[in-house]
Amino acid sequence: MNHFLLRTTIASAALLCGTTTASAQSTVNLYGLIDLSIGSNKAPGGTRLRDVDSGKMTTSYLGFSATEDLGSGLSAVVKMEHFLRADTGEAGRFGGDTFWARTAHVGLSSKAAGTVTLGRNTTPLFVATLRMNAFGDSFGYSPSIRHFFTSGTVTGDTGWSDSILYTSPRWGGFSFGLIGALAEGSNGRNWGMNAGYADGPVAATVTLQSVKKDGTAAVADTRTWQLGGSYDFGAAKLFGQYGRVKNETVVNQYRITEIGAKVPVGAGAVLAQWGQIKPDTGAKRDTLSLGYDHNLSKRTDVYAVAMRDHVAGLSTGLGYALGVRHRF
Repeated sequence: MNHFLLRTTIASAALLCGTTTASAQSTVNLYGLIDLSIGSNKAPGGTRLRDVDSGKMTTSYLGFSATEDLGSGLSAVVKMEHFLRADTGEAGRFGGDTFWARTAHVGLSSKAAGTVTLGRNTTPLFVATLRMNAFGDSFGYSPSIRHFFTSGTVTGDTGWSDSILYTSPRWGGFSFGLIGALAEGSNGRNWGMNAGYADGPVAATVTLQSVKKDGTAAVADTRTWQLGGSYDFGAAKLFGQYGRVKNETVVNQYRITEIGAKVPVGAGAVLAQWGQIKPDTGAKRDTLSLGYDHNLSKRTDVYAVAMRDHVAGLSTGLGYALGVRHRF
């Protein structure tokens, strides 16, 4: 599988390079998002903490991007984005986080052949997970994001260092992607692939991923597959996900089920998402989040969210937040 991924990516890059002509225009953009909230949180089995927090609905970040038109439908692309904790002004999602942890890559993009980028790339599994649940990329309140990425199931980060990512064009709603993170020293390789369809009210994804390292450090070997889908009825948009994560290092398997809905109300929407982790060995986890997100403008929204998080054998976790989010 790794050899197939590498050959496909190299072939795609060669195809892109073959269409190069004289350079034309270039653009540079500065953008970002700040998300701050006040609330109360108690993890399962933990103690209650009341605080002002950053990134409960979307992790705050600052980004730079650049594109250069090389002609004949080919462009050079660059993107660098770093997370930040706006409540304290500190960089990163946590102490010691890589500065450009969100993404840092350069590549070539062709309207006909797709896009190849080298560097630190966001994984297809993370993108599929955030697209197919009502709370998007919320690490604070999305059961889907929490169950796949912060509950001891999938190993590796949401972005992979030392990686090559290929994203295809869309053909009648269909698209696919391939990603590989090369080994360094004695660390293993990562690879992933996804295919998706989105047209009108219906969308669907299938994603596979294998992880043996996180950054430059070796981690527990995990293999993940995930199916996702959504359907927009107009009066409500429904979401569903099912996945399995096999941890080959500790010999355990996790079944993850997620269902949700987004119901437009006025200038905003009511959000609901439920999810469950059912391991072969260990405690079952059930998480339910409810909220309302209200758009004040195209770039600014306010939200109110509550979550119940239960792990068998531990006291139930409860949390809520009132927040504001601004994109620029």
